[in-house]
Amino acid sequence: MSQKPGFKIQSVSQLYDILPENERIIVDVLRNLIANCLPEYCKEKISYNVPFFYGNKGICIIWPATIPRGGIKSGVLLGFWYGHRLLDEDNYLIHGTNKQIYYKIFQSVEEINAEAIVRLLKEAERIDTLHS
Repeated sequence: MSQKPGFKIQSVSQLYDILPENERIIVDVLRNLIANCLPEYCKEKISYNVPFFYGNKGICIIWPATIPRGGIKSGVLLGFWYGHRLLDEDNYLIHGTNKQIYYKIFQSVEEINAEAIVRLLKEAERIDTLHS
């Protein structure tokens, strides 16, 4: 299903309705991993038509290629809002041209390294608590 100009996604289920199956599965796995890892004070909302997780400040965003303006042609991007502050000991994230948001793009669910993402989420949580 293609989007109409100005189309605003209001819910995760509405997002899932427009995503191709492979992107929907990746988004679902990432959302569950993030929701199970972040503390209760952190919330999820749809922002820019994609899932956005925040606590005191932005933590991470999941951007499927199907959604315009994400800057990727295929797959699903997991971006960390303050990626430049993370201790990425696994060198898991791509630094790209953005000085702040570091990310990883997944083409399949098998590429998701849950342990590396959990370490990054715990570090992002630590940084977020410094903003409280």
